[in-house]
Amino acid sequence: MIVRFVKLEIAANHIKDFKQLTTEEKSDILAFDGCSHLEILQDISNPTVFFTVSHWTSENALNKYRESDFFQGNWQRVKLWFSEKPQAWSLTK
Repeated sequence: MIVRFVKLEIAANHIKDFKQLTTEEKSDILAFDGCSHLEILQDISNPTVFFTVSHWTSENALNKYRESDFFQGNWQRVKLWFSEKPQAWSLTK
């Protein structure tokens, strides 16, 4: 299993947009083959910082998702809201 952490810093004026988008698309992401868990967490001391935590059956499943039209379209939209470059880690249990 792969556990994927992504740190996103969202411009303050787009926090509401980001929360709405992630709420609307969570079930679509969980429907991808190989994804069994997804959380979006917000830093309590810095509300512009978010982490996504997702669980994938394999690195191949994660990569198929990242190469999908769904992800590419979503990423193009969300990256306009970044205030800092995202950071990502893929870990195994």
